[in-house]
Amino acid sequence: MPQLSVQNENEYEDLLGLWADLESGLSVVLGSPDSVLEFQLRICQYGRWMQSLLQRDPDLGLYLLFQLATNSSAGYSASHALICTVLCQLIAQELTLEPDEYNSLVRAALTMNIGMTGLQDQLALQTEKLSPEQSQAIRNHGIKGQQLLAERGIRDALWLGIVADHHVEGADDTELRKLAPDKRLIRILRVVDRYAAMISPRKSREGRSVTESVRSILSTGSGNTDEVGGALVRAVGLYPPGTYVELEDKAVAVVTRRSSTPDLPHVAVVVDAQGTQLRRPVMRRSVSGSPRIRTALAASVLQLERHHHLVLQLGAQASQQA
Repeated sequence: MPQLSVQNENEYEDLLGLWADLESGLSVVLGSPDSVLEFQLRICQYGRWMQSLLQRDPDLGLYLLFQLATNSSAGYSASHALICTVLCQLIAQELTLEPDEYNSLVRAALTMNIGMTGLQDQLALQTEKLSPEQSQAIRNHGIKGQQLLAERGIRDALWLGIVADHHVEGADDTELRKLAPDKRLIRILRVVDRYAAMISPRKSREGRSVTESVRSILSTGSGNTDEVGGALVRAVGLYPPGTYVELEDKAVAVVTRRSSTPDLPHVAVVVDAQGTQLRRPVMRRSVSGSPRIRTALAASVLQLERHHHLVLQLGAQASQQA
């Protein structure tokens, strides 16, 4: 299947619109589940829609989603659910999960916060401290979500169990293959949920860079490398498409595509080493060795005029030449 084309700004906006339509539809379902006919069918359709968009061009899908995650807090609940679902899909492929487990994981990721959709959107814009009522709602949202789903005809025990317990902490040193399916999938979603939340901005704080976020999910309490965190890095890279990085020569670049090496993606320079924003991005293939990436940057600290279609054109060319 050929990669999706981004030859001009209109094509970029069209592709962004496909993901935006998916997010918008999901937002309606999560925000007003009482008004949705055939609720389970709709959720399954959104899972297949996401899968089809991602399969056509995973790097482009990640680029759009990471831009969305790091540059907007509007409609946070649906955006967060969609990002988590994409990451779960990629991790499921990396870990070769069984189809039944994959389906339950994806559907749980889409609906894990249905018990607090409105509150989650509100909290993304809130700067004041949580009220006691809000804290209680957060603590109870897993069980409430499970109840809402059951009331809407969901009978998949794995799906329901993941939603109910996705915030319940468990031992992270046990090998995934030795865990029961529900414990295994809860652990995957818990790591993904935490990672996606850390890179996303709130009114009360800036989103963290992916470097900071990855560092926090890679280590277990005993100091070992977390198995799910490792799979996440292998799946999306240490610097996923759509994230910003500073190179060793002080230039700032945006990651366009992954490579076979997690810490050496294809990047397009958008600010040169002197701090001047470039009118047209310049491709740098960090796989060639120099200059290497020094660190990831939180997009919230950058004030850039972004020409995404030009960046993605360069990324596609680099991929074809690799």
